[in-house]
Amino acid sequence: MPLGLRSKKKCAFKETAPLVEGEQEGAGGDGAPGPAVPARRLVFHTQLAHGSATGRVEGFSSNRELYARIAGVFEISPSEILYCTLNTPKVDMENLLGAQIGLEDFIFAHVKGLKKEVNVYKSEDSLGLTITDNGVGCAFIKRIKEGSIIDSVKTICVGDHIESINGENIVGLRHYEVAQKLKELKREELFTLKLVEPKKAFEIGPRSVAKTLSGGKVGTGRGTLRLRSKGPATVEEVPSEVTAKAIERVDDLLELYMGIRDIDLATTMFEAGKDKSNPDEFAVALDETLGDFAFPDEFVFDVWGAIGDAKRGRL
Repeated sequence: MPLGLRSKKKCAFKETAPLVEGEQEGAGGDGAPGPAVPARRLVFHTQLAHGSATGRVEGFSSNRELYARIAGVFEISPSEILYCTLNTPKVDMENLLGAQIGLEDFIFAHVKGLKKEVNVYKSEDSLGLTITDNGVGCAFIKRIKEGSIIDSVKTICVGDHIESINGENIVGLRHYEVAQKLKELKREELFTLKLVEPKKAFEIGPRSVAKTLSGGKVGTGRGTLRLRSKGPATVEEVPSEVTAKAIERVDDLLELYMGIRDIDLATTMFEAGKDKSNPDEFAVALDETLGDFAFPDEFVFDVWGAIGDAKRGRL
């Protein structure tokens, strides 16, 4: 299915204010403002996935800020961080950190390791790759379809960062742009990928993870911290089971039509469509907020149908 991507604006990542900072006013006995009370801060524990001491990070509102905080703790460059997983040091694509972090989650940062160059012969139109990105310019492989062209090249692994395609540096591109470039490669031709795999641990076996927060639990324990590229992060309730199923279905459609998976993008699309009365209104809402993607009409209609099924309890 052609992606039909039209000209796009470059995604800009704006530095934002810390999560919880400054002071809150209290109330005096006479109703007048009382002395300022320090705002409570959320603190998360973190390690490098290949092994490190445990550090603590706080005061971030976006992935960019989080990576900077982690890099500061371990004295590395933020650009060395490929992605983070929650509550596991493994390259586990089901536990990728996206735009939400559970209030008791432990963050593992996967950093750049071995570089490799791989030649691939495109014998079929589909390579069998699903791409995602970390939100700050690093696209990587989230899924490899069993029996596909890429599956036959055992040096290419889930979790590998795609650094270049046929010598073209693609660092800084979004996942859908990388997926489009891979789709446009000519059939029956050889192409070259430069990849970077995450650094691996030497030890074998699980390591213990203390899932705690500084100062005790915050909220109900079912809350999540939602990160944003613009504006402050917010603490929200975990989505209902029906909503979670609907978002997962939209994510499946993203993979089917565009070769990407992005649970945060799927969430945004669900939120944009849940209150729209017809698919035309939904299409307009998507164009206003996500016009850079230029979604195919068939995709928009199928997403609208998935949201409608969720609202009717059919998922």
